[in-house]
Amino acid sequence: MFCHKVSEEIQLKLLELHDAEEIFFLTDASRSYLREWLPWVDAMRTPDDSKAFIQSTLQQFAANNGFQAGILYKEKFAGMIGFHGIDWSNKTTSIGYWLGQGFQGKGIMTSACRAMVHIAIQEYGLNRMEIRAAVDNRKSRAIPERLGFTEEGTCRQAEWLYDHYVDHVVYGLLKEDWCHP
Repeated sequence: MFCHKVSEEIQLKLLELHDAEEIFFLTDASRSYLREWLPWVDAMRTPDDSKAFIQSTLQQFAANNGFQAGILYKEKFAGMIGFHGIDWSNKTTSIGYWLGQGFQGKGIMTSACRAMVHIAIQEYGLNRMEIRAAVDNRKSRAIPERLGFTEEGTCRQAEWLYDHYVDHVVYGLLKEDWCHP
């Protein structure tokens, strides 16, 4: 199984079925916080919903079409990050992520995202990574900005968020522009 040590405190690991309860409880504890920007939160009602999600991510991994990793901070589940599908013909992927409310402001996501870019380039041989974030989601937008992604434009009404559409800012990073070890 995939496991990647990011730092002494941060580790990425492929989601497994036994992670379902921990994922659910973190989601539930951060529900109102996460719901502001993530459209799937209301669908996560029980640990079984988390288990079904994990099963779908394991199928994605088995099909070599990306993966979702749990982010562990000091051995506690803190959030998730992953490749939302890989376009092997064009060597591109989209990176998505979320972090529980209590884990914000510690540099966890910037470190995890840096590691995922490294994995995309060095291990998967990808050329382009993309991150999309709601225009008003400053915390999420700060990650690609910190890592040197280029703001490429805005997709209007890109996502239905419970009762309204939100525009997304699109950030891109090319292999040739990546200079972080």
